[in-house]
Amino acid sequence: MKRIALVSAGTKAADMNNGNRYFRAFFDELARLGYVEGQNLSVERYSGEGRVEDFSQLAHDVVSTGPDLIYAMSGPLASMFKMSTTTIPIIAISADPIALGLVPSIARPGGNITGVSVDAGIQIWGKRLGLLVEAKPKLSNARFLASQALWERPSGSGAAIQDAARQVGIKVSGALLTTMSTQAYQPTFRLMEQEQVDSLLVSDEPEHLPYLKLITEMAARTRICAVYPYRAFAEVGGLMAYSTDLLDVQQRCANLIYRVLKGDNPGDIPFYQQTRFELVINLKTAKALDLLMPATLLARADEVIE
Repeated sequence: MKRIALVSAGTKAADMNNGNRYFRAFFDELARLGYVEGQNLSVERYSGEGRVEDFSQLAHDVVSTGPDLIYAMSGPLASMFKMSTTTIPIIAISADPIALGLVPSIARPGGNITGVSVDAGIQIWGKRLGLLVEAKPKLSNARFLASQALWERPSGSGAAIQDAARQVGIKVSGALLTTMSTQAYQPTFRLMEQEQVDSLLVSDEPEHLPYLKLITEMAARTRICAVYPYRAFAEVGGLMAYSTDLLDVQQRCANLIYRVLKGDNPGDIPFYQQTRFELVINLKTAKALDLLMPATLLARADEVIE
């Protein structure tokens, strides 16, 4: 019996099961490879519930239980685990693992960490902004919903968005959060409504995920045209999502876990760089916002929710 710890930055522990399509893909792939929960695999589930300030203590608590492997589903979480253990293997989903200081090399991670990089490069923010411009050509007052730390990071997504905005002649300012909670989102959206914000890009920080329904509902209520970083936002009513294929990410992480549980050294396994992306458009939401989505944009979508 192998014992692994699944640690999500935002998804609640109770939702990390086959009822969630992404975790279903993960567990199905593990089962295909021979590891079945309750038979030869014990799975312990943990969630940071979006509270970044608690990640360090969470990592300490998980490491103290001594699992055979830790599956950390965000770069900031993986960073905390790296500081907490040098011996327990860690499989991580992260943005650029080199920039985050997780590993010195994609090809040769070294140490006890490998995983899947979902970093598409900062140019993806120009693509997301371009989708907004296609959907609402006359937008003029855009915001980027993100943590203050991400917005202020040199050469990060905040800077990339501002550069892309200048190229299309619009201005994007930060709608910044010092923490991610209901109490933080509500006044932020009220301020955007007062400032007549007409469009929004949401950062790809996984700490948003516990609040995705709240975020999409407030965007709808304030009639803001928004593009999101994960498909799940579009599935609960968000206008558009342009994201990495998270089903593929979960399946690849399951393969890495299989290899490590069978004895491979994670430091010898290259980080996989995700290259598959999907565009999902919620046409029902577009109609509610009185947006006539261009046929060319709908034709490029991997899925249109009606």
